[in-house]
Amino acid sequence: MTLIPERAPISEPAPPAESNDYHLSVGCQRIRVRYRPGVGIPLVLCNGIGASLEILDPLVEQLDPTRPVVRFDAPGTGESPPSLLPYGFPHLAWVLGRVLDRLEIDVVDVLGFSWGGSLAQQFAFQNPRRCRRLILVGAGTGAVMVPGSPTVLSKMMTPKRFRDPSYGASIAGEIYGGSVRDSGQPVAELFMRPLHAGSGKGYAHQLLAGAAWTSLPALPAIRQKTLIIAGTDDPIIPMANAHVLKMLLPRATLHAHDGGHIDLVLNAEVFGPVIDGFLGPTKPLRGKWTKTADVKITPGG
Repeated sequence: MTLIPERAPISEPAPPAESNDYHLSVGCQRIRVRYRPGVGIPLVLCNGIGASLEILDPLVEQLDPTRPVVRFDAPGTGESPPSLLPYGFPHLAWVLGRVLDRLEIDVVDVLGFSWGGSLAQQFAFQNPRRCRRLILVGAGTGAVMVPGSPTVLSKMMTPKRFRDPSYGASIAGEIYGGSVRDSGQPVAELFMRPLHAGSGKGYAHQLLAGAAWTSLPALPAIRQKTLIIAGTDDPIIPMANAHVLKMLLPRATLHAHDGGHIDLVLNAEVFGPVIDGFLGPTKPLRGKWTKTADVKITPGG
């Protein structure tokens, strides 16, 4: 099913608000956060495995510029140092909640991309009143899912593709599918965005978190309206997983496209309006939604 974006008509696009970076200490973990202020309920973006928050720049640039956006580096990626010990998604969802507390943000919408889709599901399950709407892009159900091909998955066991963009480009067509089957250059350019590729320890912890977790028993209890975006040419998360999510999530809508795993960022001009249409127009918070306070933390500290 293809969604038709429902964007509020405006005479001229509003200029994007300036984003601020914060380094927040939460639960013995230091997390780098980028916050773009705006109007209404913020959208929290949970990134794919091994990638820093800059990877999602193309998507953020295509979203309604008045929509508040929160991004962060998971432990061991970007500018967030690795955790001392391995962690699970329940703990990381708790950490994300504490980050939002520090930013004085109450209710949010959450988008999870790939590995971040698992974190988004866990956050929605743990915070049914705090998470208003859920968007899952190229996501599965964790350890118990329809797997991609072993060859593809073996190439994702290390963060080498982020550290060496030329290597990432050479394997892009095989592991990501979609439009990059013809040329991996867009992937190389995308992977040059991160300022820091993260650590091997941090990547290993992310792999362990996914290997020890499944959302299957919890999916019927996730009552938020959910948009599932999935590509029919996704070698990492086959399309069958989107159908499983659609079947088990009570209020889910499936948006299928003929692209691959990372079309969300390579073709962000297509998906930005789809996401805005699902979330609805931005408007000041009132009624049952608690107002988002101004952030009072000094940027960088």
